[in-house]
Amino acid sequence: MAKKRRTPEEASIDSSTQEMLVLAEGLGIGTAFTRADDMAACPIGADGLCCKICSMGPCRITKDGQTGVCGATVDTIQARNLVRAISAGAAAHSDHGRDMAFTLKAVANDETEGYAIRDIAKLRTTAAIYDIPIEDRAPKEIANDLADLYIAQFGQQKGELALVKRATKKRQKLWKEKGVTPRGIDREVVEALHRTHIGDDQDAEHLMQHAIRTALADGWGGSMIGTDVSDILFGTPAPVLGQANLGVLREDMVNVVVHGHEPTLSEMIVAASQTPEIIEYAKEAGAQGVQLSGICCTANEILMRQGIPAAGNFLQQELAILTGAVEAMVVDVQCIMQALVGLADNFHTDIITTSKKVKIKGATHIEFNEHKALTIAKDILRHAIDNFKNRGKVHIPDDRTDLVPGFSHEYINYMLGGSYRASFRPLNDAVMSGRIRGIAAVVGCNNPRSQHDQLHTYVTKELLKQDVLVVETGCGSIACAKEGLLLGEAGLDQVGPGLREICETIGIPPVLHMGSCVDNTRILTVLTQIAQEGGLGEDVEEIPAVGLAPEWMSEKALSIGTYCVASGAYVIFGGSSPVSGKPTRVPDSDLVTRIISEGWEEDYGGKLEFIPDADDMIQATLEHIDKKRADLGLPEYDPDKYGQSGDARMTELESLPLAERRESIYGVAAD
Repeated sequence: MAKKRRTPEEASIDSSTQEMLVLAEGLGIGTAFTRADDMAACPIGADGLCCKICSMGPCRITKDGQTGVCGATVDTIQARNLVRAISAGAAAHSDHGRDMAFTLKAVANDETEGYAIRDIAKLRTTAAIYDIPIEDRAPKEIANDLADLYIAQFGQQKGELALVKRATKKRQKLWKEKGVTPRGIDREVVEALHRTHIGDDQDAEHLMQHAIRTALADGWGGSMIGTDVSDILFGTPAPVLGQANLGVLREDMVNVVVHGHEPTLSEMIVAASQTPEIIEYAKEAGAQGVQLSGICCTANEILMRQGIPAAGNFLQQELAILTGAVEAMVVDVQCIMQALVGLADNFHTDIITTSKKVKIKGATHIEFNEHKALTIAKDILRHAIDNFKNRGKVHIPDDRTDLVPGFSHEYINYMLGGSYRASFRPLNDAVMSGRIRGIAAVVGCNNPRSQHDQLHTYVTKELLKQDVLVVETGCGSIACAKEGLLLGEAGLDQVGPGLREICETIGIPPVLHMGSCVDNTRILTVLTQIAQEGGLGEDVEEIPAVGLAPEWMSEKALSIGTYCVASGAYVIFGGSSPVSGKPTRVPDSDLVTRIISEGWEEDYGGKLEFIPDADDMIQATLEHIDKKRADLGLPEYDPDKYGQSGDARMTELESLPLAERRESIYGVAAD
């Protein structure tokens, strides 16, 4: 019997997505949504109970006491599978960082076209962390040394990654004691693959210890390098006005959608699209110009720096092509569906691959090279413009929402204290007083097996009602942007009274957009600076904060979640656990689940849990935040304590005696 497909309303909460799914059905075209409905997930693989590491298998564990042909137990199989997934995720994000480091080196030596060092202050600040001399030196000299240091982190064989010094002293000491401080980025990934080879590491706890080390090499290594260099070369993000959803496509312009993860390509296409020669070339083709937009994390990269609109998140990549208005979708690496090429055959859209690491059969390949970056970017745009004449019928949903992205940790620091007193003190005080109950990072991908965008937006809205400040990255941030939660004071009527005071006073949205998925390291930096500021403990594990990935789907998410846990955070994933084991079928298959939750919490102060129900996620988040508040001796959260702001509030406070005024503001009595 054929599986029942979901209605468009059941598949997504986003109206433009629903509209395009109706169109796809009418055209008889499948999408990730219908493919997910038609294909049941393999129950054995989904639970981490299938081993296919060697050719004696694949071996499936379906009952208690069963082992693989080599004798591997369910615990070993699950641990190996999870370690390999974390390693793949770490490799993907870290390879991004490697490419950025090599680009910085090339820019420093005048070997590129079109690039420049745009944030000299960030360059100098970052270099100083690693004791690279900065006084009386040209930016390119400093950049050359920083690039050399970053490149060395990948091949380093002994010692410690230089970037771990940016963690708290307490956390560095713990990692050293546990023997998980990364030695070199590539070394940890390679060792993970070695350990999980047939006949190697067969102790689940020992395997999971190396999972921690590998993930840390990503979060406090490759990913952090990627974020640092992107800021140095393209500018550290600060708030800009942008738009999101499929309605950003223009019927009167050549539409070029950039999709993937590496800003070296997308930033140069942005620059090329604004040159007079490309604009004139588009007009000669009958268009008004070139309209750029982004999908997935590339969307976040150019959105937060340039204000270039986001056409959508991961599950909208096919839908952009379904509009019939896209001349070219230009892709580089990660999260690119192979189905795009077959789908594009129904329209005039060209799928253009650009990375030497990624080719898709049937796509046009124009390989990108930083040494000829601007020239290649212009060639790609001319290719797209030449395709404008082939456009047929167009169907663009009339859905677009304004948003304000670009809250880097540097800007958050600045906005709280200004140019001369930049500090996390006001944020810490707001948490200590109870105006802000706690902090939640709602991040990650979309997954077509859940209702598109629903978990991201529902969890976010419910936490905001509870005075939880929310920061977001990746596709989750685009989901909430489409709901209007990332624009000024929009949505403040649904925000708790204490958090609303903070948002109104500082002038920020209730949800702070912090970048692409590689930029989860920005969140680590914020949490570290909060701890270093004082008043909320000495380390990340003591802060009332939780990380959530409600619709996760990629191996990168597992690496991110693991390095956040190793840094002391409580992390909740939605959906199903890749190591659940279904105890009803295999009763003794919960060891790895206990390691990543109870075991990691005991060792690192953070834990990883898989909670499929949204309300259960919210309850677990609030319980954790309240427990951390109690452990710190902070006032119990009281939603009725705050809610007034502005001139009336100031007049009321000024009428109080000093001691009462302090207690009203900070929630604690004067000494």
